[in-house]
Amino acid sequence: MKLTIKPAIWTTIKEYLMVALGLLMYSSAWKGFLLPHEITGGGATGIGAIVQYGTGFPISATYFLINIVLLAASVKVLGWKFSVRTIYGVAVLTGFLAILPQAKIGTFVSAQEPFMACVLGGLLAGSGMGIMFLNNGSSGGTDIIAKIVNKYRNITLGRALLYCDVLIICSSYFLPTGSIEKIVYGLTTMAVSTFTLDMVVNGVRQSVQFFIFSHKYEEIADAINTEVHRGVTILDGQGWYSKEPVKVITVLARKNESAKIFKLVKKIDPNAFVSQSSAIGVYGQGFDVMKVK
Repeated sequence: MKLTIKPAIWTTIKEYLMVALGLLMYSSAWKGFLLPHEITGGGATGIGAIVQYGTGFPISATYFLINIVLLAASVKVLGWKFSVRTIYGVAVLTGFLAILPQAKIGTFVSAQEPFMACVLGGLLAGSGMGIMFLNNGSSGGTDIIAKIVNKYRNITLGRALLYCDVLIICSSYFLPTGSIEKIVYGLTTMAVSTFTLDMVVNGVRQSVQFFIFSHKYEEIADAINTEVHRGVTILDGQGWYSKEPVKVITVLARKNESAKIFKLVKKIDPNAFVSQSSAIGVYGQGFDVMKVK
């Protein structure tokens, strides 16, 4: 008897595996670049880093204890739907932070180049968080605080996270080894990781819209359907100068598919008139899922 896995179950399994991969990258950024150079980031891991720098108490233990309290509040205020994936994320990240050995300073980046450490750490952490968010994951920490604040106050999630992270990073000044320089490194790490996260998430989701004017519209439409696997809509138009009827091909596609569409159009009709524009959001089959509160 052949065992078959339903597509929905396989999708869920894949998402959980990708969340684990993203958290592995995130924890590697801390253990390989940020902790060896005593750079403080945002979130619950940032608080854990401050505690470790000041007392030697492991970052994984502090991160776990903070999230136990926050998860209790999350279940009560936000419900189980948000909390289940968060519990998974907290458990996986705690495990990685505890298991992965902390690199000695100079292993990846020279002790005299902490700025390079914060840039590389920010890139790796942001990429990991981006992969996690693309697969509907959550690492808890300040994410939970931001969600709770957003529920009761007219403050966006991004702004609430920013306030929490800046406060955590600036508090590292009061450590025995704290300094303005360390705060700058921490803020740089936050900026780099935020930018990288945005590129990973929105770079994958970015869509474009085409308007293609051509007498060979049927051939172009068939090629886009069969080779790019994107839906095509044919609109009826009229050239105002010529007063002649014209067919307009409308296509919505991912940005990384645009080069292939251009090649198809040029191959079929080099004289076609093509307009491409960025689409802020495209929702439906083959694109993003509409999410409402």
